[in-house]
Amino acid sequence: MTKPSPQDEDARRLAELGYKQELSRTWSGFSNFAISFSIISILAGCFTTFGQAWNNGGPIAISWGWPLISIFILIIGLCMSELVSAYPTAGGIYWWAAKMGRPIHGWFTGWFNLIGLIAVTASVDYGCATFMNITINRFVSGFEISLLNTFLLFAVILVLHALINIFSHRLISVLQNVSVYWHVFGAAVVVLILIFGPDSHQSLSFVFTETINNSGFSDSSYWFYVLPLGFLLTQYTITGFDACAHVSEETQGASTAAARGLWQSIFYSAIGGWILLLAFLFAATDVEAVNEAGGFVGAIFESALPGNLATAIFAISTIGQFFCGMSCVTSMSRMTYAFARDGAIPGWRLWSKVDRNRTPVNAIIFGCVLALILTLPALYEAPNGLPLAFYAVVSVAVIGLYIAFAIPIWLRLRMGDSFVPGPWTLGSKYKVMCWIAVIEIVVVSIYFIMPLVPEAVPFSEDFTWTAVNYAPIVVGVMVIGVGLWWALSARHWFTGPRRTIDDIPTDETEPVG
Repeated sequence: MTKPSPQDEDARRLAELGYKQELSRTWSGFSNFAISFSIISILAGCFTTFGQAWNNGGPIAISWGWPLISIFILIIGLCMSELVSAYPTAGGIYWWAAKMGRPIHGWFTGWFNLIGLIAVTASVDYGCATFMNITINRFVSGFEISLLNTFLLFAVILVLHALINIFSHRLISVLQNVSVYWHVFGAAVVVLILIFGPDSHQSLSFVFTETINNSGFSDSSYWFYVLPLGFLLTQYTITGFDACAHVSEETQGASTAAARGLWQSIFYSAIGGWILLLAFLFAATDVEAVNEAGGFVGAIFESALPGNLATAIFAISTIGQFFCGMSCVTSMSRMTYAFARDGAIPGWRLWSKVDRNRTPVNAIIFGCVLALILTLPALYEAPNGLPLAFYAVVSVAVIGLYIAFAIPIWLRLRMGDSFVPGPWTLGSKYKVMCWIAVIEIVVVSIYFIMPLVPEAVPFSEDFTWTAVNYAPIVVGVMVIGVGLWWALSARHWFTGPRRTIDDIPTDETEPVG
């Protein structure tokens, strides 16, 4: 009897979990790591949400906040690595929740995960559009930087990412690999430019001890309210790493490769992102210019560098963000496909179809259209000129994804020793790590539904709807809607993951699919 190939073993494990091999299993372990590394994208989050940390805390929110929050996120990632090793399916965290708990756990986890992935796609592509608008303006005189132009570019980028995912299915894993090298070498070039390009640099004291409060809230609330809002930079940038799970049905040796790819994507992004952000801070010699730009990171480049070097940084970041958005659509569409495959999304038969190339085309279109709709408030100018609608979408992404992460981690904690681990396991350390992960997510979720500026505080004298952080509205409507749907209907028919296969292949049989 010949020894089964890794492909056979992957198909057999998937069959044990109840699914036949419908997606093409062509991704290497490096490609699995690459998609999460690309979605985390230090060339995206570090650039687009820098202003949130600058205005809410200043340099210490970045120099100290980034490594501190990164440690907590790595703990979350390690807890999830253990779960993906045990259950390597495209449904990922929602499947884990349903397996370890009851259908209601899978139901809410799936919807939180789905809205989070759609919001991540929206925020990354909108950030890419913002930087593309600036980059084009620097090359083409007269090209207007406006909310309308940014939104139109956002729509074009979404369409391009949908088309790439639909028609370049065989190239997606290759492009993920290219994205890793672009992020590594691109970030290195940016750091070198910021080291050797400026005439002077900030002091160590400024980078590691300076505090800034441009939030509009009183200084008395700095430590317990303003500064934690600045941590949105780290919490948003290092997210989307559940992609390793969502593409596990396309990954060879998924039980170990996906687990390793998940935690390593967090670890290396945390190190690279901190180096990049420190380079920003040391180059921020014109503090007034950054403040006047609302904390926008581009003000650092424009005030500290010659025009051509600043343009190079904008271009490097824009391309990195484009790769990131492409990866977001891949992850989001796989989760949509898996959730629909189990009947949880209205019109599930349509969204769970794959074409002759084994690509979930309808799921790709579904998610991209919803991402466009979610970002419509960005067409309205905030009263203080800050991109509050963008930060709201970012908050939706963080809340949706991290709550979805928390549910299966808590369920694994509740299972205790009855949990059957895969080849990658935390051993006895799971107890303390799971508790830390759950508590951190609860605290973060509370902060990111709070008003981001005084004008967003309900019943205040200066209250205006255009300043409102609509993350709690979106999340609240989703929770109420999905909750009512469960209570009135879904609890009668949603039983969690549906088996698409009856027979588990043995060594003597052909692999499933």
